[in-house]
Amino acid sequence: MSPHDRSVLMTADTVGGVWTYALELSRGLLARGWGVHLATMGAPLSARQRAEARALGGGLRVHEGAWRLEWMQDPWADLEQAARWLLALEAELRPRVVHLNQYVFGVLPFRAPTLLVAHSCVASWWRAVHGEAAPPAWDRYRDCVTRGLAGASCVAAPTRAMLAALQREYGFDGPAVVIPNGREVARFEPAPKQPFILAAGRLWDEAKNLAALDAVAPALSWPVRVAGACDGPDGQHRRPNWVQVLGTLPAPVLAREMGRAAIYALPARYEPFGLSILEAALSGCALVLGDIGSLRETWGEAALFVPPDDAVALRETLTRLIADAPLRERLAQAAWERAHQFPAQRMTEATLAAYARLPTRRPRPLAEESTCA
Repeated sequence: MSPHDRSVLMTADTVGGVWTYALELSRGLLARGWGVHLATMGAPLSARQRAEARALGGGLRVHEGAWRLEWMQDPWADLEQAARWLLALEAELRPRVVHLNQYVFGVLPFRAPTLLVAHSCVASWWRAVHGEAAPPAWDRYRDCVTRGLAGASCVAAPTRAMLAALQREYGFDGPAVVIPNGREVARFEPAPKQPFILAAGRLWDEAKNLAALDAVAPALSWPVRVAGACDGPDGQHRRPNWVQVLGTLPAPVLAREMGRAAIYALPARYEPFGLSILEAALSGCALVLGDIGSLRETWGEAALFVPPDDAVALRETLTRLIADAPLRERLAQAAWERAHQFPAQRMTEATLAAYARLPTRRPRPLAEESTCA
């Protein structure tokens, strides 16, 4: 068997949870004898990210780009350059599969079949945050995503809710599979619990709704600590007044915080899966989450849910959980058990099964065209 028959060219961005997903999946693929070429974009790799990639060993080759991502402001010239770069990489490397973690490249004429993974999108984000369709300023993005989805050999999403969002927002009805995200269980361990509430996420992202925690923090008897960036890549900024801002923490440090936290709260308006929630559950936290379809799908009765825009419900739920240690322990145990249904091994095996169902070649040649002409 040629080494190319067990290699994948995978795109990843360096500014969000896709980086964590890509490294976790790469670890699993490498353990099963695959070679992984990781093509990065969004921003230059940080020293921490370089160290994380090196830790996976020589089977992972990182090809670094810094082009703007499709959801950033005015990314089009960068996307054209990134498209040419990816096509050249594929021609050189001749992988068995091209694994895309961005939409727009699905339309490119790769020789290998493509699995496009839909982690989130602007249209469904906008609807969840603003309660309406994205405005015409996003029409070009919408068209690019629509064409990218249609061009992929197969599309994967981490939840049925995210797959339904693709169907609703872009009319997508092509080959698709749900592959839940996963994390390596051994990397997270409950520790003796301390009286504080933890959250993790981009504070500048309205979808995470961390402002709701800031609003209720003064009324709680326990401190609220939030790990994540206050500043976004396009000038977004939000600095809370009442929660303790921990900043962006290295993964082992955040895992230790999760191990000590008694409660993990994320009253999200939009979260297609929620890797940080999975990590917190593996760390033995009781979960308080936004009452949205994707989180209900993933966590069922293993969490308490609050409407994202109901500050009173959030305050009352957290106050109740602070006061009721047996309830916290029952919820933490339920979340821990539920989290063990999403190990990294399951994600890797499901992804390999999706690769195996792809055609050996693209089912039809795509036109030599730009990503978003």
